[in-house]
Amino acid sequence: MKLGIVGLPNVGKSTLFNAITNAGAGAANYPFCTIEPNVGVVAVPDERLDRLAEIYHPDKVTPAVIEFVDIAGLVKGASKGEGLGNKFLSHIREVDAIVHVVRCFENTDIVHVEGSIDPARDIETIDLELIFSDMELVARRKDKTAKLLKGDKSLQGEMDFLNRLTAHLESGKSARSLECNEDEQLILKSIALLSSKPVIYACNMSEDDFVSGIEQNTFYQQVQKIAAAENAGVLPVCAEMEAQIAGLDKQEKQMFLEDLHLNASGLDRLIQACYALLGLISYLTAGKPEVRAWTIKKGTKAPQAAGVIHSDFERGFIRAEVVAYDDFIRLGSMTAAKEQGLVRSEGKDYVMQDGDIVLFRFNV
Repeated sequence: MKLGIVGLPNVGKSTLFNAITNAGAGAANYPFCTIEPNVGVVAVPDERLDRLAEIYHPDKVTPAVIEFVDIAGLVKGASKGEGLGNKFLSHIREVDAIVHVVRCFENTDIVHVEGSIDPARDIETIDLELIFSDMELVARRKDKTAKLLKGDKSLQGEMDFLNRLTAHLESGKSARSLECNEDEQLILKSIALLSSKPVIYACNMSEDDFVSGIEQNTFYQQVQKIAAAENAGVLPVCAEMEAQIAGLDKQEKQMFLEDLHLNASGLDRLIQACYALLGLISYLTAGKPEVRAWTIKKGTKAPQAAGVIHSDFERGFIRAEVVAYDDFIRLGSMTAAKEQGLVRSEGKDYVMQDGDIVLFRFNV
């Protein structure tokens, strides 16, 4: 999974990126500090792997991973090439979802590119640049469909949808907020619009607001309303605080979070929010050679889940031997789970569940 971190200049993008990836991207107080996208790969926290490792003592433990891409600050006119905008938009096109960092704090020492703090305006600025870029793509698709329509009247439905999509974008609304049926979703997916990508708004707050008054932060309230209207996620964060704990070891980090009455770091909460937004779950494989987490979409059936490991597993799929994680941990071994009848033999129609521990049987 690849997530693009975007936002206006000086909203805390690179500070947040540094904190969650320890990648050391530049974080200076001026626009375009980050011109080439910085990339950091982080492990998805999963305590289930630790418990399985205690039981199996494997040669290696491999968590699921997420790739974060820190994309330089967008400005008005980016869709027309302003501020190296075309390059930045191309980086956004390559990610699975967007983490849009929105400034929700006042600080006279940190210059805002627009001169004041206004989350709604800032979100609109970036949304419009993505929408302008999308409008060009939709116009090209309409030209292509119009030519094909002369010889294939079955494409009239697609043309009607493209006209409706054009009107929606021209009204300043993102493609992800457009209601679509299944056929229209397929058309939308084939165009790969920037404004149709799933978004989580990361509301970057001051430490005081984050610790003692998230809900009282009026900037955060503005973003919540915007997110609700377009089916986007929203997550309060404090990039400066994340930077403070980034270098701590596990025990020190836990103590820091407990002192602040927090259950998880910003990174953990961001990953959870992204998994929920994208409809992702993890299944597990366990043995002496390796304990590993594999990321799949909710609703994935067993053969396709096996294909995530290797295409041969899907092609030659016979069955999946499955035990629920909680049952396995309660009994302590696969042998005990089998004796209790809790290891199931599942076929091609089995829909994978989060935390399934699986052994795939296949023959190629």
